[in-house]
Amino acid sequence: MHHVRNIIRRAAAGAALAALMAAPAQAQDKPPLRIGLIVDQSGVYSAITGKGSIAAAQMAIDEHGGAVLGRPVQLLSFDHQSRADPAASKAREWYDSGVEAIHDVGGSAAALAVLHIAREKGRLLVLSGPASDRITGDMCGPTIAHWAYNSHALAQTVGKAAAERIGRNWFFITADYSGGHDVARAASRAVASAGGKVVGEVRHPLNALDFSSAVVQARSSQADVVGLASFGNDLVNAIKAAREFGIRPEGRQKLASLLMYINDVHSLGLRTAQGMLLAEAFYWDMNEQTRAFARRYQAQVGAMPNMSQAGVYSSVRHYLKAVEAAGTADALAVMARMRELPVRDAFTAHGRLREDGMMVHDMYLFQVKPPAESRYPWDYYRLVGTVPAAQAFAPLAQSACEAARAQAGAK
Repeated sequence: MHHVRNIIRRAAAGAALAALMAAPAQAQDKPPLRIGLIVDQSGVYSAITGKGSIAAAQMAIDEHGGAVLGRPVQLLSFDHQSRADPAASKAREWYDSGVEAIHDVGGSAAALAVLHIAREKGRLLVLSGPASDRITGDMCGPTIAHWAYNSHALAQTVGKAAAERIGRNWFFITADYSGGHDVARAASRAVASAGGKVVGEVRHPLNALDFSSAVVQARSSQADVVGLASFGNDLVNAIKAAREFGIRPEGRQKLASLLMYINDVHSLGLRTAQGMLLAEAFYWDMNEQTRAFARRYQAQVGAMPNMSQAGVYSSVRHYLKAVEAAGTADALAVMARMRELPVRDAFTAHGRLREDGMMVHDMYLFQVKPPAESRYPWDYYRLVGTVPAAQAFAPLAQSACEAARAQAGAK
């Protein structure tokens, strides 16, 4: 009898040990939670999304421990080269193969193409790179979020301020596609609200080679401010042409960028970029938290993060927290948690995701420093003012997102 009891005890101990050994294996056997990034890695926007956005997303995943709900988190990336068709095709392929969420998608044309697929399939999409107000307007959806900024916030931050501080007659140099149109239209409204007017506009194709004609027209207009609704390499080349053709920091006409990244300033150099007003949602040198994040990022990328790249870090970090809180990767359940949880990280100290999918937060008006004022590498901005979230983003009651307006009105 004693012998039998020993056998039973040994068997029980062996079963317990086998269960303990099997637990990690079972966790490892769970399918990965896959997150996809669709970003420009070789085209006109590669410096402002590209490998920087990928590194930022991976930082967020690593900070979360590399897993969620016992599932390892896998990051996928795709180079859309600033083209809408490849972006949409890859989004459909990823969603069909079980990718749980897509983040970033720099460029409004590509972003809106991917948004169509996400809405069709009811899958989660969080956008940090594009500007279009349509994302949380007429094209809003219950699984769509817009993270870093939008056209209205940029216009309210820099357009209105420049009209009040510099001059009220504006001429626009605008990228001829949805993102450029949206930003210029929003800026025109902001300028008008400050008592200004638009005296002219010239549009250019994506990845334009020559801005001389546009700049000559801007100079001839005698506008006080030349508003640049161009982005990435196009913006850099437009500013270079403007300086070459006489629109200089010390002159009467001033340049104002409606979407300028710190990468653009770095590429131009302070001598060329100095004096420009610009809107940002994030600057690496704002406080200890932003500096700590930026230094970790710089160690991997070799540059400081811009607001879209910091936005990707924030959106992926928040998404993983929401998956954990929801106990599932189901898109609607996760989005509900993303709205409930406050956004508190290096990107923003007090952000929240609204019913229309817009993550609202403070915006900042900066002016590019002259070379003599820069104290250390990447010390490029002087803070001019802070625009609170309630003023930077259009009120929900004015949103073109009918479902969000109805939901907000029912509260």
